[in-house]
Amino acid sequence: MTTQRLRTRLTDRFGIKHPIIAAPMALISGGALAGAVSRAGGLGLLGGGYAGTLGREPDLQAEYQKAGNTRIGVGFITWALDEALKTTPALLDDILARDPACLFLSFGDPTPHANAAADRGVPVICQCQTIEDARKALDAGATAIVAQGTEAGGHGGARATLPFVPEAVDLVTQQAPDTLVLAAGGIADGRGLAAALMLGADGAVVGSRFWAAEEALTHPEATRRAAAATGDVTIRSGLLDTLRGTPWPAPYTFRTLKNRLTEDWAGRETEAEFGQLADAYNAARADGDHDVVASVVGEATGLIHDRPPAADIIESMISRAIEQISKASGLIDTMA
Repeated sequence: MTTQRLRTRLTDRFGIKHPIIAAPMALISGGALAGAVSRAGGLGLLGGGYAGTLGREPDLQAEYQKAGNTRIGVGFITWALDEALKTTPALLDDILARDPACLFLSFGDPTPHANAAADRGVPVICQCQTIEDARKALDAGATAIVAQGTEAGGHGGARATLPFVPEAVDLVTQQAPDTLVLAAGGIADGRGLAAALMLGADGAVVGSRFWAAEEALTHPEATRRAAAATGDVTIRSGLLDTLRGTPWPAPYTFRTLKNRLTEDWAGRETEAEFGQLADAYNAARADGDHDVVASVVGEATGLIHDRPPAADIIESMISRAIEQISKASGLIDTMA
């Protein structure tokens, strides 16, 4: 085990050992994964996802119990949480009453939910896909913003991580210097973590690498395909949401591995009708047919070759990040 660590504003603010947060991936980040990440010194987040609106998500309260006594945070797809609260108004209050480490919001206006969290003293982390999103998050009083690059798996926007993160850092430095900035999108090993810190981020939100963790709820066939793939065989599109009948608003698109379904529909987007394959897609999900069902992983799939425990992932990331940062110091040459 490494005896060194990386201390940042994120580790100090949240009282964690390592500047790594596990993304609250819908249908993937259950209580076992969240708890394992937190016990290993990062911050694990339970994926509240669609807040029950899909009807096939794991029970949020049951998953919370699987983290045991380990402190974790909870994340939601913001627009889906808006919908869920229309029929289950106590949902967010019940979660906040547990005093989670944070409330993580993405894909929508965070303001109403951020206010509810602030009333309970729960820090809010807002994932952003544009600079305008970041401004809204600052206005909502976010403790941290996440600059999510398009390289990420699952839903996201069009900005690339490398230029987006330092632009977000500049915005925060000018407008709300106490706010943390986290990087996301394509960060799956210590090199990516070191790069995020060099871009000015206080830490990283990691999705795809924990998507392929032993404790994740990911289907084994999905991780098998990801381990055999390169980043060249991912695709970002709104097509799958249309075909499966998931009402994602513009401009968010969906990165997955290419499969038979995406190949069959390549170039035929204008023919797609909302929900036309919903029944077939749900049947394929039940059968574990990943020629149809999406393997939701990012461009970092080319860096993923196994499915280790979350603690091993964190240990490896920190050790390699420290190695990279130490090596980089040797590039500085003092000239006479």
